[in-house]
Amino acid sequence: MPEFRQSLELKSFLGLLLLVSVAFLGILQPFFGPIFWACALAIIFYPAQIRFLSKFENRPNIRALITLLFCLIIVIIPVILLVSSVIGQAATLYQQIDSGEIDPAKKIEQFQGGFPIVQDTLEHFGVNLNDLKDQAVNFAMNSGKFIAQYTFNIGQNAFKFVLDFFLMLYLTFFFLRDGNNLLELMIRALPMGDTRERLLFSKFAEVTRATVKGNLVVAIVQGALGGFIFWALGVPAALLWAVVMAFASLLPAVGAAIIWAPVAVYFLAVGNYTHGIILIVFGGGVIGLVDNFLRPVLVGRDTKLPDYLVLLSTLGGMALFGINGFVIGPLIAALFIAFWGIFMREINIEEPKEDSSPEVLEDILDDDSSPAEPTS
Repeated sequence: MPEFRQSLELKSFLGLLLLVSVAFLGILQPFFGPIFWACALAIIFYPAQIRFLSKFENRPNIRALITLLFCLIIVIIPVILLVSSVIGQAATLYQQIDSGEIDPAKKIEQFQGGFPIVQDTLEHFGVNLNDLKDQAVNFAMNSGKFIAQYTFNIGQNAFKFVLDFFLMLYLTFFFLRDGNNLLELMIRALPMGDTRERLLFSKFAEVTRATVKGNLVVAIVQGALGGFIFWALGVPAALLWAVVMAFASLLPAVGAAIIWAPVAVYFLAVGNYTHGIILIVFGGGVIGLVDNFLRPVLVGRDTKLPDYLVLLSTLGGMALFGINGFVIGPLIAALFIAFWGIFMREINIEEPKEDSSPEVLEDILDDDSSPAEPTS
């Protein structure tokens, strides 16, 4: 009877623990974005804090505050200024389209005249360029209206935006200050074994740092290069297109070419061969080279994920979680691989025969169980 009572008490406690945990996560759900980016910023800047601010080791508040100010100066404030500039340029572009100063239908007609073979080919596949022209006009107008509406919504929801922003800064400060203690507390609380937990937290920190830094570096470089060449060639709203190319570059194997390639084709269609050739050479030889060189070095190598898995997880993550998904998707994929690697090692599954599986996946599944870095 005492054993039955103890078992009943344990099951009741675990049931209530699960219920309270789910309820707590539900309370935090509206603040998922600020919490996630506070964790990401803390993970990225924690190594710099340890390396360059070691003399403040006994003054954790000062050290965390200096790190947070550094983060504000080099990341957050520039992003806010860039977004405000892009919104203003997008609103100007919408006004030009609405007034007829820029006519998307006329651009497509010029393309038709320059490449009649394209029209014949599309018609062969049942695509009518006249319908495409109407859709392009509607898309341009709807995009402009969306940007205007989005800007209006930001103004209406200014309180929520400011709240989320300062909540993110507030949490980042405490994650930077107490991250190591929080990590040890979670390792003690989770019932999966300290070695496994340290490995998983290490993978979480590694993938988050590599994905955010790697993808953002690639996006910034490609967007800046794309914006520069658009500005040099006289393309309207070059800054807006630079940001669009930066977002497009988050997708491996697709990248900024989805933006600059149609513009290059348009230049060729209207007879501006010099601009078209310059854009093709610069886009393929410079912008494309950045993606091919930097992404595997900054993202694929550190996450130990093959390119196709990075692409699929990025697309799936963005479909489910919006813009946050470009980090969350690869993170979930890396944790999936790490969990299965632990399972295969500890259940003693027979090793595959030589050359029976891709080398890259063997490297992932054989990842060393090294101690976790503080995830802050």
